Amino acid sequence: MTTMKFYLDDIWAKTKSLIKESNYFDEPIFNTYIQDTTLALLTDTKATIIVPTYLQKVILTEELNFFNETIQKTLDKETIQCEILLENEFKKPQELRQEEAPLVVAPRQVQNDGIASNQTFDNFVVGPSNKESHSAALGCAYRPGQFYTPLFIYGNSGLGKTHLLNAIGNYIKKLNPDAKVLYTSSSDFVRKVATCIQNRTIEDFKDQMYALDVLLIDDIQFLAGKEKSHEIFFHIFNELIYNKKQIVITSDRLPTDIKGLEDRLISRFSSGLSVGVDSPEFETSLAILEMKIKNKSVDPSIFDEDVLSYIASNFSKDVRMLEGALNRLLFYSIEFSQNDHINLETAMNAFKTNGEQIYTNELDTKTIKRIVADYYGLTQTQLVSKARTKAISNARHIAIYLCRKHLDLPYNKIGEDFGKRDHSTIISACDKIDKKIKTDPLLARAIFEIEEKFK
Repeated sequence: MTTMKFYLDDIWAKTKSLIKESNYFDEPIFNTYIQDTTLALLTDTKATIIVPTYLQKVILTEELNFFNETIQKTLDKETIQCEILLENEFKKPQELRQEEAPLVVAPRQVQNDGIASNQTFDNFVVGPSNKESHSAALGCAYRPGQFYTPLFIYGNSGLGKTHLLNAIGNYIKKLNPDAKVLYTSSSDFVRKVATCIQNRTIEDFKDQMYALDVLLIDDIQFLAGKEKSHEIFFHIFNELIYNKKQIVITSDRLPTDIKGLEDRLISRFSSGLSVGVDSPEFETSLAILEMKIKNKSVDPSIFDEDVLSYIASNFSKDVRMLEGALNRLLFYSIEFSQNDHINLETAMNAFKTNGEQIYTNELDTKTIKRIVADYYGLTQTQLVSKARTKAISNARHIAIYLCRKHLDLPYNKIGEDFGKRDHSTIISACDKIDKKIKTDPLLARAIFEIEEKFK
């Protein structure tokens, strides 16, 4: 590290400490948007701060006066002014001016908002599998209606989508207690529409929805095929978007993959930002288990370290499976174990019935994708994306090859599971790895290590 780089890092570390101590930003905002920033340039009049993402740039630029005051305090120099740049902008220094948008302030609170008060950003465990969706959700909560609306979060059941919806609602209500926020599932929405039509109060219902500042709607896929509900939701959606209100939607799949959903709704759902949530990686699964143990007020020291590793390795398909495994282990240790300490033997006995192990992850396409993604430090979304970078493409080919080798699935089925690729692409990927593995010892070793994790 050069002397100048060391100096800049030291200055910025002190500045970040002052920012954190000031409590101007709460901890989730600080950790997500400020922690990974760097000070790249310092002159007598200017401090250039580099941020990794455009969303960070927008948020921090809105707080420029605060950053100016804080770094002036660090350097004891009132002439310093900050600029916030993306890394590629710093290579050609050119500040992109951002228009400051006012906070969305609503006049009064929805009486029954449906939000679970115990699901917040503070107790949401962030890892590579959900970092993108967490960041987008936090951005929407911090500045409702200004960044991504609608925000569409998709992924399999049990991966934390509902938690993120509730976290957004709780965060907004904390910042602005008068905001009108509503959480609802699409099934409840359909039932409400049917009741209002029957009672001839549908216009009153629409007026109530039009008055919202934030609409959080869960499992939108269940709206498919409900024609009258489509019509009502379409008008509500348009009204809220027109008035720059925040809409966040979750689903188990992308809008384009929801059969029975009207094209005009698919188009509108796709007009904002769509982010995926994947199965938790091993490290994230461990962190989730530790959080669940803390929430249950259980002493973590009663678990041997390899016990939590065993659960994280075998029950990480989704968060609900992890929690179910933990509950079963605690139940077994209380009812049937004579030990005050939970070791690996106790854990393995807890998950056996008639000598057969239960609840463990079966080897399937999802498991193979998760293990390969973890091995290469990627997310499953990256693995099935259209990205063609060498690292992602190589990992994708290996995952495809292993699905064919271990599951013996038809090429077209594998293609469906890898971003709807055609069978010729899948055949080509399998052939490529099959040939390369015979001449590339590093690849052969990598595949061996990945296959060991299948056991």
